[in-house]
Formats: sequence, C-alpha cells, structure tokens
Amino acid sequence: MESDRLKKAREYEAAHGTQITEEERPVYHVTPTVGWLNDPNGFSYFDGQYHLFYQYNPYSTHWDSMHWGHLVSEDMLNWKRLPAVLAPDTWYDNFGVFSGSALTAPDGRHLLIYTGVEVTGEARGEGVPCRQTQCLAFGDGMNYVKYENNPVITPEMLPEGYSEEDFRDPKIWYEEKEGVYYSIIGASTEENDGAVVLFRSPDLYNWEYVSTLDKGGNEYGYMWECPDLFRLGDTDFIPILPMKMVAKGNEFHAGNNAAYLAGIYDRETHTFTRKAIRSIDYGIDFYAPQSTVTPDGRRVMTAWMQTPETMHRTPPGVKWFGQLTIPRELSEKDGLLIQRPIREIEAYRKDPVYYDDVYVKECTRLTGVEGRSLDLTVRVKPAGDTLYQKFTIKVAEDEEFCTSITYDPADSMLYFDRTYSGFMHYIISERKAHVRYRGGEIRLRLMIDRFSVEIFVNDGEQVMSNTIYTRQSADGISFEAVGGAAVIDVEKYTIEK
Repeated sequence: MESDRLKKAREYEAAHGTQITEEERPVYHVTPTVGWLNDPNGFSYFDGQYHLFYQYNPYSTHWDSMHWGHLVSEDMLNWKRLPAVLAPDTWYDNFGVFSGSALTAPDGRHLLIYTGVEVTGEARGEGVPCRQTQCLAFGDGMNYVKYENNPVITPEMLPEGYSEEDFRDPKIWYEEKEGVYYSIIGASTEENDGAVVLFRSPDLYNWEYVSTLDKGGNEYGYMWECPDLFRLGDTDFIPILPMKMVAKGNEFHAGNNAAYLAGIYDRETHTFTRKAIRSIDYGIDFYAPQSTVTPDGRRVMTAWMQTPETMHRTPPGVKWFGQLTIPRELSEKDGLLIQRPIREIEAYRKDPVYYDDVYVKECTRLTGVEGRSLDLTVRVKPAGDTLYQKFTIKVAEDEEFCTSITYDPADSMLYFDRTYSGFMHYIISERKAHVRYRGGEIRLRLMIDRFSVEIFVNDGEQVMSNTIYTRQSADGISFEAVGGAAVIDVEKYTIEK
C-alpha cells in the first residue's frame, strides 16, 4: 500500500511529466519524468527487463526531498518511465531516500537496498546533522514495500571511529559459492578520511561488518560515496567518489571527483591491495556511477552527467534537470578501466557519412557532418612528417556559439572547452586530460546529444563527459589544424529513436 507521500509524488509526476515534450529532452539520454534527477540507483535486470532507478525530486528542478524515480527498458537506451517507487515517508528516511542498488531476492521478488537519512527536529537542508542507515524494500517491478524491520545496517555496526552522518550508498551482490550476500558501502572516519567498508549477510536481514577494504589516508577526500566492486580481467575495480579533494596534477581536479581503485581483492580474507587510483572520467559532468551485469555477461555502467559543483545552475525555463550518461560497456586493459558506449546504440544509427584521408589545415566543414544527436568518430594523424601543433573539433556551432575539443600532441593533452556554449552562469567551463602519446595520432568518438558531449578517447581508454545547453539550431561541426596540417577519417551517424 502506497503512503500518502508516495501517492502525492505519483500524482504530481503523472500530471506534470506529460507536459514535457520529447523535443525538450535529450534523444538517447535518461532524464527524470519531471523535476530533478541525480544518482542512478538500483541498476539491475529483473523479470526480463532492465530496471533503473534514480535520485528524484519531482517537485522542483533543484535537489530536495529525495525519492526514487523508476524506468524500465529492453535495451538500456529506450526507457519507459514508471511511477516513483520510494518516498521519504518513515522515521528512518524522513530526510531522504538516498542511493542504493538492487538484485533479485531468493523468493523472486525485486530487492532494493538504499540509504535512509534520518533527521530529528525541524531543521532541514544540506549540512544538517543526520543519521544514515541501510534499508530494504521488496517489490514486483512496479510497486515496492519497505521492510518492516528497517534499518538492517546501522552505524553502530561499524568499528569505532567512523561517522554516522557519512555512511551511505550500499552496492549489493550475491556470492553463489558461499551462499552469502555482500554489500560495499561508502564511509568516512571521524578524522574525515574517505573509506569503503564491507558487510555480509546470510539472509538479507542479518548483517555484520566484515572489513574496511581501503581508506584514502586523508589524501583523497573526506568521504567516499557510491562505491562498487567488480573484477574485469585480472584486476578488481572499486569505483568511488572522493569528496572535496585538492587537485592532484592532471589526474584529479579540486572538489568532488569520480575515481577508481585498481588492485586485487582477496575473497578469502576480504582485503584489498590497491595498485593504482585513477579518474573514471576526465570531463566536467560525471558523478555517482553504478554498474550492472547484463544477461550475456557484460559489465555496464551509467552515471549522473552532472556534478555537485554545477547542480544549482539550471538553465532558465527547463522543466527537468539532470541526465545520465550513455550506458558504457566496461573492460580491462593493462590495469585500466576501459569504457565504450553500449553496442545497442548501433541499432539507432541512421544516415551514415564516411570520409577518408581528409587534409585539414584551415577551418574545414564536411557535407553531411552536422547535427545534435550523433555518434561521430574522428581519427586524426599528422599530414606527412611534420607534427601539427593543435587540432580542434568544434561542435554545436553557429555564428555565436560553439563547444571545442582540442588535442595538443606535444604535451599529449586533450582539452574540452564550453566557454562559448551558451551557459549564463560563471561555472566550470574547461577541463583537460593527459592521454597516451601516439605520435600525433588520436581517435575520438563523440557521443553528442542535444544537451551533452561525451568524448571516448582511443577506444575508451579515457572519457570526458560534459553537458551543454546551447540552442538546438547551433548544429555545425568544424575541424581545424594549427601550426601544421592533419589528415582525418570521419565516421558519422545520426542517432534517432
């Protein structure tokens, strides 16, 4: 039986969500039914469909009063919006139903595990003292009921020295060989050190602390949000969100980051040996990734294509705010986390355009290469023996606006710049990434949607995800080499659904 708060949310989204036309939304990126979206939650395959939930405030395009929105899909691209499934309607989640994950329970029901945030008293808002616990809900893919004995994991179960206010975002899985459930959870110590902790349960209801898998050593942020744990190849990966970092070279920027720990997880001792820590995404807008495994065995990840730093800068007049990245197939190469757009996108490609060995020096435009919903691959190499100084691609371009991607082969740096994309706020507009040097050659796959540009570098070795809110009539694309010439191959498809 739905609570009054959930009923109210469902009635509101039913009344207002239909007022947003498809033309006002991205073509192939997830957006909320109405209002605000942030972290993806509960990404899972259940009862023949992919389910994707998200942090949701239906009543406003700003963060507040977190619910869970709900979508289902056959292919992770064409999503159907379903009614909200969770609302902050109990004592243990009166401030918000925060992030979590999902799996299929032994009795066949769909299980959601999430963080309930409790605030006592009248105070509300970010920064208010709170208590965070992990809670369960069970459902049939449409309606969900919270477990009567929630919460099932509490801060008191942590070792001494951990914060009860920063203990959230459980990612759950089942180990068949052991017949045991595990959950990795983000945490912070009382000394403001980010950490990830591991819990286990034989039955989903009775949990115990197992170990602390890693800590930041007060070097990588004060809190590690939204952790995950999975193995690809011979490497175990733990994605984390280090909050409020200081910048570290070209790898980590100041503020909130998205990173992954690469190493070895010993499944017998439940210890993790870290070999490296790297950024997951080098763009401006990427946060809170979550992964699932498809029926054919692929590890697929999506994330919030926004950040806490830019989340208050909603464009004027919008009826929704917040979108998710294109789902990405994950693999491992030389200890790196490789990300590529899911292969299902190929079913939506239309009107192919190909160019080979185009000589580029001055500003060059190619017939048929334009638009704001594209899958565009550009292969760049020097023309002859002389290395060009810079190569730039401009997208979403007209006489006033553009967004640029520039490669400097001397420093092997890739730059993204949306300064002239039409934002009306003083926000982050530039970001750069150091890429592997290949003698001036680089392969860039640009997934362009109406409000975003995702750049996959050298077959997914690195990614830069970014939002843009340029007027839709700005659909030009141009190429230019400075200080020399380049030769490019271009493969372009329009994406339609």
